[in-house]
Amino acid sequence: MYTVGLCLRSAQHWSHRPPTMAPRDHMNATCDNEEALSGAAALFEDHLIGSLAFHQLALILSATFVCLACAFSYWLILDHARHYLKPNEQKHVIRILAMIPIYSIVSFLGLLLNDQATHLELLRNCYEACVVASFFTLLCHYIAPNLHEQKEYFRGIEPKPWLFPLNKVKPPRSGLTWFNIIYVGIFQFTVTRPFLTLIAVITKTQKRYCPSSDSYQDAHLWIAIFQGCFVLIAMYCLAQFYKQIKVDLTCHSPFLKFLCIKLALFLCFWQTWLLGLLSRKNAPLRPTRSLVALDIIIGIPCMLVCFEMTIFACISHFAFPWKPYEADGQLRGAASYACTPCKAMTDALNPWDYAKAAARGIRWLFRGVHQRKSDPSYQRGSNTEQRASERIDTRSYIVAASRGRATARSDPSATGSLTKRIERSMSSGPYRHTVG
Repeated sequence: MYTVGLCLRSAQHWSHRPPTMAPRDHMNATCDNEEALSGAAALFEDHLIGSLAFHQLALILSATFVCLACAFSYWLILDHARHYLKPNEQKHVIRILAMIPIYSIVSFLGLLLNDQATHLELLRNCYEACVVASFFTLLCHYIAPNLHEQKEYFRGIEPKPWLFPLNKVKPPRSGLTWFNIIYVGIFQFTVTRPFLTLIAVITKTQKRYCPSSDSYQDAHLWIAIFQGCFVLIAMYCLAQFYKQIKVDLTCHSPFLKFLCIKLALFLCFWQTWLLGLLSRKNAPLRPTRSLVALDIIIGIPCMLVCFEMTIFACISHFAFPWKPYEADGQLRGAASYACTPCKAMTDALNPWDYAKAAARGIRWLFRGVHQRKSDPSYQRGSNTEQRASERIDTRSYIVAASRGRATARSDPSATGSLTKRIERSMSSGPYRHTVG
């Protein structure tokens, strides 16, 4: 109610501004579309619906969408925190779900505070790296509960052909090398995205960053080029990883999760880019008396993000349900759960695992890549039947481990004996040199 009241007061303020007052879209523009903004500044916004101008209507609608999106997402986040049964999985689920309130609230603030919209958009998009890394790590934990067992799984796989446009490039012989390439390609985004965001904020304060400028003297062009390359690498690696493991993770409905995240990030980026392109000087989308320049550049993209986050908040209840993590017959805070809801939220907010993962990726990129052929996966024979047998054994292990975690949920006393049986079966198979 406070948010809606704030919007109404803002709308009332703009609807009663005197003729001598500078119009809403007048700003200290340093971009190549300064002429367009200045031309629109000479116009007052006409009412679009009844006594409401577009900006006032956008504020009210966006506030409604933000309230709905936050309510739906907070509800699901709280359910996961209350039923914190598998921390290695659920902390990444909470991080992914946090994208909804972060994107919607920051977009609404950008609509409310036009002069800070660029800074807010940069900070909002920085969280994209956390979402991509969390989804990748979540899929890895669906495969196996820790990195050691995940390596065992990928040692036994046969990498599938690369997606277009690298489909002509031969994939590595070792599944573990393939996994490390994907690992580096995704976690580089957690380093490069915040770094480029920091550069953008600094250059913005120095008036050397303008989102609508294509000049090589402006920082925006170079940041956009590098950022586009890094995000393309991360999303390509994520799509390749999903293609490789989607069959083995059918029980976790990975397609719906992947689609939800992919669409959210895709729409937020491309619709903002498209509207910015169409609203530049000599572009087809021109300001009018009812739709001024800032409504096109800032208002419409922010309102669309708020609306889309409401849709994704509803879909997330099906993509990331909390029911699979419910301990039968237990109440919240019981010993069957890893910790209390407050500690669960603290665990999800701790970014230390991102730092460790990025450091591991950097170490492999500069050191491990030169030692990769000493891994046992390169020493195995090329016999087709042997490799097929190893892949079957790997999948059997993953199925056994998954059943073990399910058994532990209903009978914690069975965990130890089942783990020992799994380890014995693995130690007698083709992975005996690494398991232990």
